Amino acid sequence: MIEQILHPYNLQKALQQVVSNKGSAGIDGLKTVQLADHFRNEKATLLNEIKGDKYLPQPILGVEIPKGNGKTRLLGVPTVTDRLFQQATSQFLMAQYEQEFSNSSYGFRPNKSARQAVGKALEYIHEGFTHIVDIDLKNFFDEVDHCLLLNLLYQKVKCQTTLRLVRKWLRVPILIKGELVKRRKGVPQGSPLSPLLSNILLNELDKELTRLGLNFVRYADDFSIYTKSQSHAKKYGNAIYKFLKDKLKLTINREKSGIRRPIQFEILGFAFASIYKKGVKGKYQLVVTKKAWDRLKMNLKSITRKTNPSTFDERITKINEVQRGWLNYFRGASLVGKLRDVDGWLRNRLRYCIWKNWRAER
Repeated sequence: MIEQILHPYNLQKALQQVVSNKGSAGIDGLKTVQLADHFRNEKATLLNEIKGDKYLPQPILGVEIPKGNGKTRLLGVPTVTDRLFQQATSQFLMAQYEQEFSNSSYGFRPNKSARQAVGKALEYIHEGFTHIVDIDLKNFFDEVDHCLLLNLLYQKVKCQTTLRLVRKWLRVPILIKGELVKRRKGVPQGSPLSPLLSNILLNELDKELTRLGLNFVRYADDFSIYTKSQSHAKKYGNAIYKFLKDKLKLTINREKSGIRRPIQFEILGFAFASIYKKGVKGKYQLVVTKKAWDRLKMNLKSITRKTNPSTFDERITKINEVQRGWLNYFRGASLVGKLRDVDGWLRNRLRYCIWKNWRAER
């Protein structure tokens, strides 16, 4: 298997993917734009080290990013060299696992998307499954049990060199504020391999939900179960809570989890609003959550901030990019009224930018 992972075609594809993803440099300071030359020069040595089980990943660089609620999320940034080999490993293993994954799993898979997950949720709701078990996993990426994950991998991956390589990536320490911290659980967000590893673990959850005959939607660690009654929602919610705790060693965030009706439920930036129309009953339209609107305004505010050194034309270009991506994601939702408000707010911000520039030139 390791020979297939290190096949020139697979490595070249991985190299192109890592470079196109850009991203920050790791602990060694090597940037993605330098990766091709570095790999060309060190390729023979690196491949021999991996095949001989002598390859040692470098520590992960811990980077805190804002979550939008005043809190931060810790990302783990591997070196670009480690990202290259993790991407190559992920590409090969994905092809082995893809056919085993559930159709109700939409995160980080080929031909699957967040919008498909939202559409399926709306479909279940319109079919009358309006008692929704909304489960939030507490610090999922930080709590993944390494032994459990490696045992699941061993059931399909029989190549010892590949397994040892994955284990090294899982156990490599992380540099946080200048201090190296050991890692005995968790998969770092920011690693090319983490999405696949999370799907491999949570595929066990998918199997249990399927065994129970439940309708569900999962996007990475965000998942919800759709039932037709409060009693069923409570029964299966408790059963899944026990399964997560006992079998997968994962904890539910009770404050963010619960049984919801559609108008109380949010999924991947979308919410559901009743359609008030004569002859239409029990139907809902998609709307955008307040958090998603606030995130858009925060991004636009950053672009139009007076301390931003960009020219006016550069700001307009960036604004158009942000708006295009945002509108493409939320297409199909009810947006007109809110967009009008954001448009007015943005125009005032731009007028202020023009006025400040004019004052500075005087």
